[in-house]
Amino acid sequence: MISGRNGSRLRPRARDQHDQAREGSSVHRRFRLGTLCLGLVLLGTAGCSSIKAPVPTDPDALAEYKAANDPYEPLNRKVFNLTMKFDTWALRPVAKAYVWAVPRPVRNSLGNMITTMNEPSVFFNDVGAGKPRRAGDSFVRWCINMTVGVGGLIDVAKMAGFPHHDNDAGLTMANWGISSGPYLFLPMGPSSFRDGIGYGIDQGLSPWDYVPRGYGLVSFNWAYNMMGVVHGRSEHLEDLDALQRDALDPYATIRSAYQQQRKAQAEAIKNDRRATVPDWYQ
Repeated sequence: MISGRNGSRLRPRARDQHDQAREGSSVHRRFRLGTLCLGLVLLGTAGCSSIKAPVPTDPDALAEYKAANDPYEPLNRKVFNLTMKFDTWALRPVAKAYVWAVPRPVRNSLGNMITTMNEPSVFFNDVGAGKPRRAGDSFVRWCINMTVGVGGLIDVAKMAGFPHHDNDAGLTMANWGISSGPYLFLPMGPSSFRDGIGYGIDQGLSPWDYVPRGYGLVSFNWAYNMMGVVHGRSEHLEDLDALQRDALDPYATIRSAYQQQRKAQAEAIKNDRRATVPDWYQ
């Protein structure tokens, strides 16, 4: 009886717990990709007039239509309106409560941790973009902040001369010469065909999806992602309030800002031709 308790009788239970943890991880990944897949599935029926805007015949209107790169504007505006309603009634109040309850130094530390947790994805995309110096900086940031920086809570790497830089799969594909495709507004925010696919790739690049589950890691993963959403929204409370208050067309303003930002980010990566070895090493 004792040997059974310590041996064979525990193994099925251990397997059950492992399967449950693995299932929790799978559900988590499916949830994070759900909104992306929903948007892409809806666009599969793009022939509907309520989803795809008709191409103008007037030359001036046609030029504006092409510049906006938004053939699915009717659908995008519907998703935008629903997203803004959700933000008004749920996300914004939670973000304001977060700002009210959590002191700025603590919020800064949480923001540093979120950035550090995403550093492996930045590293892989730097490698994919053929930028070894940027990849080296990302790797060093990860090593320093995860150790000396107490799990990323303190951005020691920035103090040491390794500031954070952005990169993702959408920007990597842009450096490969892949066009953005039509603009999209998905439930997670402004995007495009290329960046939407890149979002899915980035989820696959995140090492946190491959860490063996158990010991509360599933709960940590959920809390980490929820904290990332709330923290990100809290950083733009005043900006979005001013946009909705002052912009004649908030949707068009966000679309233009997003497209300009992505173009500038892609150009910055493309034009980064620094030597692989840092200046201080020479």
